Amino acid sequence: MNLDLQRYLPVLTWGKTYNRSALTNDLMAALIVTIMLIPQSLAYALLAGLPPEAGLYASIVPIMLYAVFGTSRALAVGPVAVVSLMTAAALSQIAEQGTMGYGVAALSLAGLSGAMLLGMGIFRLGFIANFLSHPVIAGFITASGLIIAASQLKHIFGITAHGHSLLDLSVSLLHGLSELNWITALIGISATAVLFWIRSGLKPRLLALGANKKLADIAVKAGPVAVVIVTTLAVWAFGLADKGVKIVGDVPQSLPPFTLPSLSPDLIKQLLLPAFLISIIGFVESISVAQTLAAKKRQRIDPDQELIGLGAANIGASLTGGFPVTGGFSRSVVNFDAGAETPAAGAFTALGLAFAALALTPLIYFLPKATLAATIIVAVLSLVDFSFVKRAWAYSKADFTAVTATILLTLLFGVEFGVSTGVVLSIFLHLYKSSKPHIAEVGQVPETEHFRNILRHEVITEPHIVSLRVDESLFFANARFLEDKINARVACDPKIEHVILQCSAINEIDLSALESLELINERLREMKVSLHLSEVKGPVMDKLEKEHFLAHMTGSVFLSHFKAVTAL
Repeated sequence: MNLDLQRYLPVLTWGKTYNRSALTNDLMAALIVTIMLIPQSLAYALLAGLPPEAGLYASIVPIMLYAVFGTSRALAVGPVAVVSLMTAAALSQIAEQGTMGYGVAALSLAGLSGAMLLGMGIFRLGFIANFLSHPVIAGFITASGLIIAASQLKHIFGITAHGHSLLDLSVSLLHGLSELNWITALIGISATAVLFWIRSGLKPRLLALGANKKLADIAVKAGPVAVVIVTTLAVWAFGLADKGVKIVGDVPQSLPPFTLPSLSPDLIKQLLLPAFLISIIGFVESISVAQTLAAKKRQRIDPDQELIGLGAANIGASLTGGFPVTGGFSRSVVNFDAGAETPAAGAFTALGLAFAALALTPLIYFLPKATLAATIIVAVLSLVDFSFVKRAWAYSKADFTAVTATILLTLLFGVEFGVSTGVVLSIFLHLYKSSKPHIAEVGQVPETEHFRNILRHEVITEPHIVSLRVDESLFFANARFLEDKINARVACDPKIEHVILQCSAINEIDLSALESLELINERLREMKVSLHLSEVKGPVMDKLEKEHFLAHMTGSVFLSHFKAVTAL
């Protein structure tokens, strides 16, 4: 019973060994991550079409709940760019930004996503995320990064624009250029340039001036806060808000409120697909980051428990004025690099953000939205990676087709269509590849008992024996391919008396494939050719015996392929 409780509450495991050293490291990591998250949380709320305080609220309770239920020691949970964009795309179909209905829909989306993640975790359905292939994920994230960056240009230039695809946004931005506010553009472009320099040039510069590495790292993390402070002071000092520069304005000075998502059947029906897509994309992004960071310290991540942790975090967001959240790449890496040892670092970060929400929000009244937009642009452009397309072209034309199609469809039709198509493409790619398994005709390597592909090696073959190695499990999608392959090989050579299937790579044979084997056996019988099997795995053999296939097979089953060829 105690072990079951520890499995569902990982805090009971790491909490037992928590000490002063871990506390010191976690507090330092929390301080650095909190400094980074304050502008980032506000920016992602802006991206999701919500008030800035929603970003802070979504970064407090969810982090604390993940600290209790999650298994990663370094994952930092909260609003992330891609999920925020998907949230805006989903909610814009339901309500207008700035209305109460939009905020309630955001709560409901987070709650529904949390319930789905929680359910998948309880029923151990983490494997569902495997239906999204890595090329498709890479293509979707790259395209989403471009759309997110384009969507923020309206704030950079102080114009009006809308749309959830790159095409719509581009047309809308061109039409809105007549509204260009030069002061806003100056702030936005300058902030973007400085943030890019902070990310890539500040650390080398500080190191060249003799600063130590730790101080340089902290400066890079705190850099965006400095940009926020400078631009906010400039707007306040020169009265730029009166000259058309859009600012954050009043932000409630309070802790996250208690909120309730709507249980309206109509709303839930509209949100079902977006919630599912957000759940899958969020989980894939989160588990990828968590496993990468855990591997560096030889720690273990439980994918099913991660689903529970993320589910609890999203339900927490829905009850405290937030919107859908997941584990973020940049903040998690910063958390890890800053020395976080346990999920308690996340809880301390939540306390820091709660202090900011309670005491610091009046200080961001004059914060220009252009600065927040610059923060988003710099963060998401690091996600854009077209080198993967080139690599896919060189390695696999099928993967290249999938990644290219996902990028183009996401850019042209928006994130929901792009990720939906990506899921379908991933499944189709798997079925396509599996439907045409590699089947090699093998021969004996001289003076050994090994058998290799006759097209790759100098081997010995017997004219009356055909040895075929099937490099895939057999199931409904590829069973007919095996039938055609054997039929084509035997029909053209009247000298063949025996066909041996080397089954060393076959882990499973489903009922459709079993029926195909029965048909192959009968066709070969009519041709006066015997069918034999070699190196059949135990579980596969059990199924074949259970269905009495072996009793009707024209040939025999051999322990090794060498024994089969020797006997025949």
